[in-house]
Amino acid sequence: MKRYLFISSLILATAFVPLLCSAQDTAQTSTVLDTIYANDNKNVALFFPEPIRQGITGSDNFVFTYNREKEQYFGLLQAKPGKDSNLLVVNRNGAVFSYIVRYKAQLSKLNYFIPLSSAIGNERPNLALPILTKKEQQANNADYYLRACTYLLNNKQPMAIRTLQKRNDGIVLSVTNIVFDKEELYFVIEIENTSSLDFDLNFLKLSIETRQKGKRKSLQRLYQEPIFKHNLPSKIVENETVRFVYVLPKFSLSNDRRAILKLNEKDGERNIELKILHRFINNPD
Repeated sequence: MKRYLFISSLILATAFVPLLCSAQDTAQTSTVLDTIYANDNKNVALFFPEPIRQGITGSDNFVFTYNREKEQYFGLLQAKPGKDSNLLVVNRNGAVFSYIVRYKAQLSKLNYFIPLSSAIGNERPNLALPILTKKEQQANNADYYLRACTYLLNNKQPMAIRTLQKRNDGIVLSVTNIVFDKEELYFVIEIENTSSLDFDLNFLKLSIETRQKGKRKSLQRLYQEPIFKHNLPSKIVENETVRFVYVLPKFSLSNDRRAILKLNEKDGERNIELKILHRFINNPD
C-alpha cells in the first residue's frame, strides 16, 4: 500500500493490548509532551488502552475526573482560564502518560484515544511480559475492533469516497470510507432504503474478483471472511439509512483484480453488486 494513515491519526488508539507492558528507557527528560486543550463548558474525554488507576493535574484550574471506585478506560478533563499545567495518568498496568494541558475557549477536539505507544514509561520498568491465552488475545482484539468501529460510525465527517455507490429499486449501497489500521482494513458501509418497502438482509459479502487472461477469459471470485462486523442490520425499514463496519485482514489488489461487495435481499430481488477498484483498496485513509 502506498500510504498508511492509521485510525490513530483520527484519534483512535493504534496499539491496544491490555496487560501489555515492557521495560522502557527511563531517560525521558528530552520528551516533547503533547498538548490537550480543555475549557469549562465541555467535557474532553481521554480514552486509555488500560483502565486508569491514578490521574493528577498540576494546577487547580484543571480538573481530571475518573472512576476511583471501579477502574474504567476513560477520564474527563475540564479547565478554567489560567496558566498552562500538566496531566499525569497511570494505567492499571503501570504505563505512565504525561501531557501539557491548556485552556482554550473554542475546542475543535473533544475525544482523545490514547495509544499505548504514547506512554512515556512504566512505573514498573522491569515487569515481564504476560503470556496471554488465545481466548484472551481474541477478547483483546474484539474490544479494540469495537472501539475502532464505534469511532468510525460516530465520526461525522463527509463521505470520503463519493463514487462507491450503487442503487437498485430504492435501495442504495455505499462504501463511504476504507480505513487502514495496524493489520486490518475497515470498510464503512451504508445502506439506504428510499422505497416504501422494508428490506430484509439475507447476506452482504465481500469477494475478490480476478480477471483470467488468455483466449478463454473468465472471472474468478474468492470470498473474504470479515474478522469482525459491527452494527450489521438484519432489516432496513422504509426511509431508513443504516451504517456499519466490516473489518478484514489487510490486502492489496493488482490492476487485474477488484473487490465486489454483494448485497442480497431475503425473499426479494433488490440485489446489488458494488465494484470496488484496486485504487480504493490500495489507498485507504
